[in-house]
Amino acid sequence: MSTSFETWRDRLERLRANKLFESVVIAIIILSALLIGAKTYEETTRFEQVLRVFDVGVTVFFLVEILIRMAAERRLRDFFKKGWNVFDFLIVTASLVPLDDSEMVLLARLLRIFRVLRLVSMIPELRILMVALVKSIPRMGYVALLMFIIFYIYGAVGSFLFASVDEKLWGNISLAMLTLFQVATFESWATAVLYPTMEHYPYAWIYFLTFIFLNAFIFLNMMIGIVLDVMQKESLAIELESGEGEAAELHGLRDDVRQLRSQLTRMEALLGERATSAVDKGAQG
Repeated sequence: MSTSFETWRDRLERLRANKLFESVVIAIIILSALLIGAKTYEETTRFEQVLRVFDVGVTVFFLVEILIRMAAERRLRDFFKKGWNVFDFLIVTASLVPLDDSEMVLLARLLRIFRVLRLVSMIPELRILMVALVKSIPRMGYVALLMFIIFYIYGAVGSFLFASVDEKLWGNISLAMLTLFQVATFESWATAVLYPTMEHYPYAWIYFLTFIFLNAFIFLNMMIGIVLDVMQKESLAIELESGEGEAAELHGLRDDVRQLRSQLTRMEALLGERATSAVDKGAQG
């Protein structure tokens, strides 16, 4: 019984590691995303029954796929030790919410949208990007705090200076900060904000250009630099892990070679002793 279970587990493990199987899973994830997008068009209402059958098929496939990955582990708890496995398990479990219940249909559709995120767990490059993004958030938080301080200072100054120009843009500090956010995103900022302000205050360009210089050229580059730094460290960590794995494998091979050499040495010594003994017996005879 145990041998049969081990055989099936080995087969499932080979299936899980098969590149073709991974490609099929990625293709089904993309198909699931297309089905979700198709349901947003009114023209597809006549194919609602077909789309529902496809949705059930995709859900069953994901369930079978996650069960295969769980069964391929030597111990079930090893599956849940990996964060990406837990991530996939939660998404697949959430997809099991039925669409038939009218009270749960909106929740079920929303949960099915997150199945697209499984592409992140299936593609290693996307996993690196996601891990780098998550790990860079604490450091980016300090930059965001500094940006907020600059926004607050410039918002207060703009509210004091330009409130008479346009109350809707500079009436108070909150409106002024929203206006500055529009300026920082370069969304029609010149025609809607800069030129009307310069008609009353010709030197207002100094205020706007210094603000843009701080946000667009300094803080934005700081954000990019943090993400790139974390991505580089993650790539180096992955390379080191793969290198440590190869080094451990080479170390194991060296140990095997040493053991074979010691066994050969003992065999040679034993054969030498037997040969010497045979010679001595022949001499005595």
